[in-house]
Amino acid sequence: MADEHLWQKSSYSDSQGGSCVEMADLTYKVGIRDSKDKQGPALLVPASAWSAFVRLVRSERRDFDAADD
Repeated sequence: MADEHLWQKSSYSDSQGGSCVEMADLTYKVGIRDSKDKQGPALLVPASAWSAFVRLVRSERRDFDAADD
């Protein structure tokens, strides 16, 4: 999906094997994968959808109900 050097591990991922997610910025799309399974499945989403998701998470809304957006 993307060259290995393009993947960035989330700053929220811990080094103890906990929640580990990586993303790769592919200009118009974003790759998302489990950093513990680099050869496993990955998601490919439009960059606009990823941006909307990040905005929602940063908004600290607990219900994640985007229906009113």
